[in-house]
Amino acid sequence: MASDDAEREATGDGTGEAVAGLTDEASEQAERDRVAWQLGKSHRKVDAMERMRGVTRYTDDLKLPGMLHAKILRSPHAHARIKSIDSSAALAMPGVFAVVTGQDFKIPYGIIPWTPDENALAVDKVCHVGDGLAAVAAVDEDTANAALRAIAVEYDVLKPYFDPEEALKVRDREGTINPYSRKGNVSKHVLLEFGDIEAELQRADLVIEGEYFFEGTTHGAIEPHCALAHVDGAGVLTVWSATQVSHYLHRELAKVLELPAHKIRVIQPPLGGAFGGKSEPFDLEFVVAKLAMKTGRPVKLLYTREEVFYAHRGRHPMKMKHRTGFTKDGGLLGVDARTILDGGAYSSFGLVTTYYSGQLMCSPYIFPAYRFDSTRAYTNKPACGPKRGHGSVQPRFAMEIQLDKASVALGLDPIELRRRNAIKAGEKTVNEFTVGSSGFLECLEKVERSSGWIEKRRNLPFGRGIGIAGSTYISGTNYPIYPNEMPQAAVQICLDRSGRARVFSGANDIGQGSNTMLAVIVSEELGIPLEDIRVLSADTDLCPVDLGAYSSRITLMVGNACLEGAQRLRRKVCESVAKRWGIPRQRVTLAGRMAIDREDPSRHVDSAQAFQWAEADHGLLGETGSYNTPKDRHGEYRGGTIGASPAYSFTAHVAEVEVDAETGLVEVKTIWIAHDCGKALSRKIVEGQIEGSTYMGFGEALMERHAVDPAHRGVHVGPSFLDYRMPTFLDTPDLEAMIVEAPDANGPYGAKEAGEGPLHSSIPAIANAIYDAVGVRLDRLPFTPQSVLAALRQREEQERAGQLAPHKPADREARRSA
Repeated sequence: MASDDAEREATGDGTGEAVAGLTDEASEQAERDRVAWQLGKSHRKVDAMERMRGVTRYTDDLKLPGMLHAKILRSPHAHARIKSIDSSAALAMPGVFAVVTGQDFKIPYGIIPWTPDENALAVDKVCHVGDGLAAVAAVDEDTANAALRAIAVEYDVLKPYFDPEEALKVRDREGTINPYSRKGNVSKHVLLEFGDIEAELQRADLVIEGEYFFEGTTHGAIEPHCALAHVDGAGVLTVWSATQVSHYLHRELAKVLELPAHKIRVIQPPLGGAFGGKSEPFDLEFVVAKLAMKTGRPVKLLYTREEVFYAHRGRHPMKMKHRTGFTKDGGLLGVDARTILDGGAYSSFGLVTTYYSGQLMCSPYIFPAYRFDSTRAYTNKPACGPKRGHGSVQPRFAMEIQLDKASVALGLDPIELRRRNAIKAGEKTVNEFTVGSSGFLECLEKVERSSGWIEKRRNLPFGRGIGIAGSTYISGTNYPIYPNEMPQAAVQICLDRSGRARVFSGANDIGQGSNTMLAVIVSEELGIPLEDIRVLSADTDLCPVDLGAYSSRITLMVGNACLEGAQRLRRKVCESVAKRWGIPRQRVTLAGRMAIDREDPSRHVDSAQAFQWAEADHGLLGETGSYNTPKDRHGEYRGGTIGASPAYSFTAHVAEVEVDAETGLVEVKTIWIAHDCGKALSRKIVEGQIEGSTYMGFGEALMERHAVDPAHRGVHVGPSFLDYRMPTFLDTPDLEAMIVEAPDANGPYGAKEAGEGPLHSSIPAIANAIYDAVGVRLDRLPFTPQSVLAALRQREEQERAGQLAPHKPADREARRSA
């Protein structure tokens, strides 16, 4: 076949390329010069109408004949040994089919292969309130709940540790929280230093020191976790799950259940939100699988909202101490960061989070020296994990306030200070990550102009303020969670004789629109509209392996894989059309459901005919594409691969706020966001991701708090949407999303991420705007009215004592006179 192709190229037969004198390089350039007919436009999500009409079937909508319902018995204690579990009374109840305990799940697991430190159900001890220790399968949920109450558990209650610094002081085995820990309550410790940080701080004209606290927050997805399992007649276990990592769930099910991987199928139905909260296996998936195996019947388990809060895996609380050095003209000399992470009872993604808390802080600014010392502690709380912007939202909060404090001390415009230190395309960060494209300066320029920054800065009245912050984020992790040389993403595409296309992708669409992104790429390359493309995703039997929806990897990685496969098909189709018209392949373009002669547009055929010609020439029209990352993006030191990415996005936020000095209430009026996504493949979806990220950061800044109450044995302070405050659309400020395109060579058509990066700097922008409004620094989250009033009282005392000059004195005096 290869020799036939070579002969045609040499003689000019078929495509006519040799006759036309076109080299391969010229051929590729012609393809690059095609006028885009889908890229950058606004598209309806491919599944939008089903969701709008209410016909989408989520996991809990699935029902199988003979299905049982499962429930999990959860610990009322934060820390206790399990002395005994007696389930005999539960098993004797009518309608109860089976009970499982930790003895059925003795093999530990963990999303990170180096930290398998939890069991599907607790084996010997429980580590937080809500830890699961037994599960029941029954005819309905009421019977299952009644059976749980009949299970008798005897505990040996141990001292709980809710403060990470207190937990880190524990040296004895009795006080070690996690049963698999070999280092007491140290979950992970990372110390990395680049350059001579002490020397840089010593020569600095200004050193800013600050202590910051970022409270834990949770994801707030509308759909709770749910899983359904069934074992068919051939012994194949199928698990439907509201997961965002089908492949990793498949791996851990095989490990814990001791089943061959080919005997397991994982399907992710449409998902009602995730934001990182479903990016690892949970107890319910193992439980329904084991119960289905024991009973021979399908078993489903749906978390209550309270269980979702105790499952958690949300944002880590972090205590941060920063020292930052500057020259008198605003040059950034170095950062010294020490961080304590409250990890909760299990590792989750904690190894990576600990690195991310330092590694991802070295951009979008360039500086010669850096040290970060991060320690993640086990505590008797629900485990923390990845939430949108995993690991780097908290240190970005500290970093951007440090920069704002410096700009005030140096008398510099905060935007100008950031401009002077901005990292540029092609530069390396201090920790040796390679930055490809960078639109950060354009992001700063856009928010400066759109917000009216120059006119408003220092000129707004007391109680009104404006603040700036910048950030960066990865477009996927450069290396997979478990080491291997296989592609990180793969896509299969098949063309139909009717003119349609089918795309098979293992990627998880969690509402961000990744299925639509794949359809846009196929549409762009093959010239057929989105309605002629069907995307089938996240089924481990039907689709190639993909590692899941986390770390903003899908657009770049799965997009590249899809682009490769689609381009191969386009070449085949164009070649077959050109062969029949006797013209060079490059003269054929695909657009508008047609194959068209570029030089004579009156000559065209519809896509169905073009596909049929290509199938006659090549056989079944199917192609694959795969993607693996470049290996030159990081330094050669231990941990140097963690945080490395094929491409980095950049963001700038300006927030305008109004602060009521009498009540402490903060109202965010408008947030302007400029985000460098490389290339917007689907404009409305990118804008939606920018707005959604910013909204989530706004909510964390003012309202959200995922915490337990030590005075009440470690129960959650408010495990419901009635108590856990999140902004509604009535609370949400005006959001002005602006797209910046600095194409990156590593992205499909130059595209980078847009789903997580736009969250980071929204929080410190609000904090800096509050300072501009009323002169108080809020270094702890969230910014509640109580914390604002306390800060205002403290400032008033300092002003009366002559320690601080009045903030906006002329305006305050005018207000008093009025």
